[in-house]
Amino acid sequence: MALHFESCIFSSKPQIVAAKAQLSGYSNPAKWNIAQEERSSAEVYKTGNLRRNLREKVEVVKNELWKSVDESSFKGLQMIDVMQRLNIDYYFQDEIEALIGKQYANCSSVGSGYGNHIHQIALRFRLFRQHGYFASQEVFEKFTDKERKFRPELSENIKGMVDIYEASQLAVAGEDILAEAEKFSGKVLKGKVDCIDSHGDKFVKRTLEHPFHKSLPLFTARKFLGDFHDKNLWLSSFQEIAKMDFSLLQCSYHREIGQISKWWSGLGLANELVYARNQPLKWYIWSLACFADPTLSEERIELTKPISLIYIIDDIFDVYGTLDELTLFTEAVCRWDITAIEQLPDYMKTCFRVLYNLTNEISSKVYKKHGWNPIHSLQNAWKSLCKAFLVEAKWFGSGKLPSAEEYLENGTVSSGVHIVMVHAFFLLGEGLTDENVEIIDRIPDIISSPATILRLWDDLGNAQDENQKGNDGSYVNCLMMEKAEYTREVARERVMSKICDAWKRLNQECLFHKQFHPTFTKASLNLARMVPLMYSYDDEQSLPGLEEQVKSLLYDNFL
Repeated sequence: MALHFESCIFSSKPQIVAAKAQLSGYSNPAKWNIAQEERSSAEVYKTGNLRRNLREKVEVVKNELWKSVDESSFKGLQMIDVMQRLNIDYYFQDEIEALIGKQYANCSSVGSGYGNHIHQIALRFRLFRQHGYFASQEVFEKFTDKERKFRPELSENIKGMVDIYEASQLAVAGEDILAEAEKFSGKVLKGKVDCIDSHGDKFVKRTLEHPFHKSLPLFTARKFLGDFHDKNLWLSSFQEIAKMDFSLLQCSYHREIGQISKWWSGLGLANELVYARNQPLKWYIWSLACFADPTLSEERIELTKPISLIYIIDDIFDVYGTLDELTLFTEAVCRWDITAIEQLPDYMKTCFRVLYNLTNEISSKVYKKHGWNPIHSLQNAWKSLCKAFLVEAKWFGSGKLPSAEEYLENGTVSSGVHIVMVHAFFLLGEGLTDENVEIIDRIPDIISSPATILRLWDDLGNAQDENQKGNDGSYVNCLMMEKAEYTREVARERVMSKICDAWKRLNQECLFHKQFHPTFTKASLNLARMVPLMYSYDDEQSLPGLEEQVKSLLYDNFL
């Protein structure tokens, strides 16, 4: 059901230590731990120096390189694009916002100021939309014929096709030119990917598989510089900043993982629920994706905790509980009364106590830090999740599948995304008003869109998740039952189409609806970006792409 994964290195703390030991050249985990402690104390001074050097380099870029950029020049936008792709743009937020704002003001009329070349127009369009400015799809009309089809001769411009494809990812519903742009550029790039040199081949393949708007720079930054043959002063400076920043981030990640492992081990749930997933590192990666900003360390740690319980409660419903037990557990959560657990089996009692105490603990922390008690919102979110799990348990226990849309409506709740995002909203503490809290409780599009994306990716059924021996549903199966003429291939195509529609709704929220703070909006966007990595199983029921990315993130050098 919710947020699944596979791999030994994403399991218990001893396995994490063993994986670290292997990658570090230590065969004995205990020896590795001792060595790690010794290095940690010895590197405090070195880390301090690195932090100072990073601050100095950032100031040099701001005071020398950045001030030399003409506010109306295309070069400034190219620099912003590189900053974002290298995942260092948070050091230059004020400068970036100022330049984007001024350039947008210069392009107030359709097509005016966007430039004459595909690359210029597409990059301006994409950056404007990424920063919340509406750029009309009409700027691409000059490249279309009377039927609004892109002119065939454009297909010879591979770089232009890449830029058009990247821009089309920010489309919202009803934008026919952008839909045609994605279709045309995607077809051209797929057709030519084997006809260009190996360097260009890799670049095009990465763009098709992981367009920037739908990817996490956290994972893609280290491959980005390989796309540049030529070096220049500002690119070299950005590379230096990226390397220093990456080294500091790795230190933070290791520290945070250690705190989460200690918390998780202390709960003892892994010992009591021996068949449940035991993957604190994986759960942390979800929170890291949502809160990628390096200043949000505390928030990452806290968000990992409810994410872990989504998995555990999901396993209780999928693997452990009988229908009668699951009904009692759901009733206990809905009553939210610690005395209600007496009639539950022991393993459910332990889980409910952890859920009850954690929710009170997080509520207390939010109140102390932000002056708002979120207890009722958090309780209601957990109640909704357990109700959705119970609905699915009854469906699959009876063998009677619901309609596809009934399944999907319930599945967006059982995905667990609402739990993640409601906790994220209160942990961030921005925009805490009665109106916003009421909207959050109703699961608005900023939450339901990534939830739909997650649910449908999960249901594509590339492989069975680990340890999931119980019944599990699938939108694909519901659709095939409902539409007898649908083959599995057709049903999967319908799923991909619905994922595309959900992305357009999410783009709409990011572009036009400014109800919530940008950090929260980005957390929702990042969660959606993380989904393909978390669900691209291979035939061995594992996730080699994610495993490779996480190993690289935690243990490799930047370049």
